[in-house]
Amino acid sequence: MHHLTEEQINELKAILLEMRRKLIESAEQQIKDPSNVVFEGGDEIDRADMETDRFITFRIRGREAKLIHKIDYALMKIEMGNYGICENCGTEIPYERLKARPVTTMCIKCKELEEEMEND
Repeated sequence: MHHLTEEQINELKAILLEMRRKLIESAEQQIKDPSNVVFEGGDEIDRADMETDRFITFRIRGREAKLIHKIDYALMKIEMGNYGICENCGTEIPYERLKARPVTTMCIKCKELEEEMEND
């Protein structure tokens, strides 16, 4: 983390904490949403539509949970002093990349290689 100034680290930490706060707030709102209550009435099409909506909601919640985990991991790395170091090759991740994607764990080269391997 020596390549990042204390100001940059504090800014990135603030971004991560705000992302986390918004995700948790969104999840709390979804829990309070009356449309999440099981609806027994209606015909088969109504029930199918509601089931599709519920499936999409659960998928979104799953992605949000994964993102919260990544945020918590990034915050832990900040506290440990090894945030901003590529977990694959050990190089420093530029501040600009961290600001654009504060939960990233890889430099752009390693991320591109990973995506290439996934697409093969």
